[in-house]
This record gives sequence, C-alpha cells and structure tokens, in this order.
Amino acid sequence: MYEELERVYQAILDALRAGKPAAVATVVEVDGSAPRGAGAKMVIFADGSTVGTVGGGGVEAQVIEEAKAAIAAGQGREVRYSLRDPQRGDPGICGGNMRLLIEVLPPRPTLLILGAGHVGQAVAELGAFLGYRVVVMDTRPGLATPERFPWAEACITGDLAEEVTRFAVDGYTYVVMVTPHYTEDAGVLAALANRSPAYVGLIGSRRRTALTFQKARELGVPEDWLKRIYTPIGLDIGAETPREIAVSILAEIIAVQRGKASSTL
Repeated sequence: MYEELERVYQAILDALRAGKPAAVATVVEVDGSAPRGAGAKMVIFADGSTVGTVGGGGVEAQVIEEAKAAIAAGQGREVRYSLRDPQRGDPGICGGNMRLLIEVLPPRPTLLILGAGHVGQAVAELGAFLGYRVVVMDTRPGLATPERFPWAEACITGDLAEEVTRFAVDGYTYVVMVTPHYTEDAGVLAALANRSPAYVGLIGSRRRTALTFQKARELGVPEDWLKRIYTPIGLDIGAETPREIAVSILAEIIAVQRGKASSTL
C-alpha cells in the first residue's frame, strides 16, 4: 500500500514540476463491497496512462475516460458507480457503490524569456521565485547558460523564430520578449501568430515597436494578432533598473493571469 502511495504522490509531484496535464482520482466513499476502499488513489495522464489503481476492470476504465475528459475541460468532477448489474451498464458485480473525486492538477505556467541579458536574468529570477517554469532563449551561446540562469529549467540558443516554432507554446505560456535588437522580433511574432500563448510582451520604444510591427506585417502577421501584444512591456511603475523592470513585467503577467489587466485586445 505504502509503495503504491509513494509512486502516486511522486507521479503527482513530477507532473506538477513538468507542467504535464494530469488528474488524480480518489475513492472518497464506499458503500458495500467494492474493489478498493476509501483513500485509494490513481494518477491519470492525458494519454490515458496511469499510476496507481482504484480497482481495475470496468470501474477503472470508466474513471480513466472521465479523467481524460476532465483534463480536456480543465475542471474536476465527482463520479458515482453502482457495482451490481453489468447488464444495465454497471462497471462491476461486487454489489456495492463507489464515489470518486477527480481532481485536475493545475498546470504550471511557463515563462518563456527571449533575451538573456540583464532584464532577462532579472525576469527569470523573479519568475522562478513566483513559481513559474522558466525557459530562456537567446541567439548568444555565451549568455543563455545554466551558470547565468540557475533558475531556468532550460537554456536554449539558436535562431529565436526557429526555436519558438519548435517550443510547445500553449495557453499557459507567457512570452517575455526582451531581446537586445528588434531584428529578430518580427520573426518571433510570426512564429507565435498561429499559437495561443496566454501573454506576449515586447520590450522597446514606440519607434522600435513600430518597426517590428511593420516587418511582422510584411511577414504576413495579421493585424488582430499584433493588437494582442503588450508593448511597451510591463506596468508603468517608473521602472529603471533590470530588477525594477522585471517587477513591472511580472506584475503585468500576474494581472493577465488573474483577469485584472487592461487587455490589449
């Protein structure tokens, strides 16, 4: 029993750290005969793979399908099963009843930082402190390193547009564009245009933004996408130092997460 619990809780921890979609099914009530007692747990991943068990057989098969649906919907649910008559669709013949709670693990948001300079460093440090999964990209191998970014899960070097295209961007990804030059920014915006990041912030003056947007339009980036970009990046708090700028950026991201930001849409 304890070995199974250890595996279940380790799987939960691993999923949370990796930001892997998963759900936890727990038997919360049993009435009569059932394959597992209250407290039994199972972790279910989006592909249907599992760790632990809530009883096997038809019950478990139905729980897995319910959990996959809960993960897709991003919302937990409670399920009840009667284990009496398979002829009427019951998933067992034990004779009892089971009630289970399916909890969807909260996805860990990713802070994708493009630019490994001073501001990028400060954003990574503060982002890690706030619990974000931090990934850093830069064209300069000497800057995007584990030594300079000990808080990052990954440091990636190469063409930014190409690397962003390969990266798994989703609705829990917050993109912070703090590159030293605007020349690569348009390509990145084009790489993000058909994705669904939760936030894209672009550092720079109005002139730099105007030049970036014009180049992006030439690359076929639609105008409605450009209107979604938060620029100049961060809340206007009069920030000057890299750490102050990082505070303004993360404050804006938190506001977006909590639905408190003045939307650019």
